Amino acid sequence: MFSTIVWCLLAALTVALSACESGHPASAKQTQAGEEGQAAKQVKTIAVRKMPVERAVTVLGSLAAYDQATLSTKVPGRLGHIPVDFGSLVEQGQTIAQIEPRDYQLRLQQAEAALAQARARLGLSPTGTEDQVDPEQTGTVRQARALLDEARQNRERLAALAKKGFVAKAEFDSADAAYKVALSRHQDAMEEIRNRQALLMQRRSELEIARQQLVDTRIHAPFDGVIQTRSASVGEYLAAGAPIVTLVRMDPLRLRAEVPERSAPSVRAGQKVRVTVEGDSHVYEGQVLRLSPTINEQNRMLTIEADVRNNGTLRPGSFARVDIVTDEADRVLTVPSRAIVTFAGIEKVLVVQDGKAVEKSITIGRRADEWAEVTAGVNIGDMVVIEPGNLQSGQLVTVVEEKKEG
Repeated sequence: MFSTIVWCLLAALTVALSACESGHPASAKQTQAGEEGQAAKQVKTIAVRKMPVERAVTVLGSLAAYDQATLSTKVPGRLGHIPVDFGSLVEQGQTIAQIEPRDYQLRLQQAEAALAQARARLGLSPTGTEDQVDPEQTGTVRQARALLDEARQNRERLAALAKKGFVAKAEFDSADAAYKVALSRHQDAMEEIRNRQALLMQRRSELEIARQQLVDTRIHAPFDGVIQTRSASVGEYLAAGAPIVTLVRMDPLRLRAEVPERSAPSVRAGQKVRVTVEGDSHVYEGQVLRLSPTINEQNRMLTIEADVRNNGTLRPGSFARVDIVTDEADRVLTVPSRAIVTFAGIEKVLVVQDGKAVEKSITIGRRADEWAEVTAGVNIGDMVVIEPGNLQSGQLVTVVEEKKEG
């Protein structure tokens, strides 16, 4: 019985040892055979290359109206007509408002009558336009001149007779005094004509003022734009200078942005800018025209202004993202956007080395729809896998289509 039990234990131990010795080598051979028979994954690659890419400074800014004007009345009066309202599109020269003109029409007539009267006093036609006159040809001066000539002749005659003793000295003195009076009256007549000439010029100016005031009863748009606010209503009496509407120019718009001090040296007047706004996929272009001469000491920013053409959809006050193109031909390393894999915030590409996919972490700079700038991680000429999908680092690969540079 005991020998039977021992024999059974020895048999079981022999079987177990045989299984261990034969099973382990079999498993190793199967694994080795599987690796040697694994099929390489077919991939497409493209070489990392340098290409000319714009270098730009990206900042934030805001859009403002290029021009904004509060249109006021130059003359007081009652507002008789205002054909525009909030949001109305207006063109340069278009009538914005009309002050009741009747009072100013009467003032114009009054000024015309005063001018005609002043011309008549100078011996001119009341309705003429020529205001020049020779004082010696006016009736007032001619009369004074005739009296002066008569007094002079009388004085000279009595002076000759007085020398011969034919007249008394008192009679000569009387003639001499009469001559001096006539001379004074002639001088007064000349001064009166000059005064009338000055009055004529005054009346002419008053007429022009009256005409201008009548013109000023009509308010016109100084430029194309849109009515932003309306401040007056028909029938309201307005004092001189009272605001009526606020007009803003919508095209072009004035872009104002602030550039960090570290980027300020690369920004210059004349550079192209690209502008995008929230909710609008269109890219608007403009040009840097004005730069602040100083850096703001509070925020260390350089203020710039650019003019941006408006296709009718941009609005003043909008928040804008601005790309200032500082170099249009900068050559940088690029890879296709389809070759980049992002995992846990880390961007990487897979390159082909010795028939295997090798994972490399990269640092991305600027991005576009089809490409991305690589500032670190790969070198020019490295073959990166396009659309790697679930390709793993170390996996065997076969390049089926290789895209060369250029």
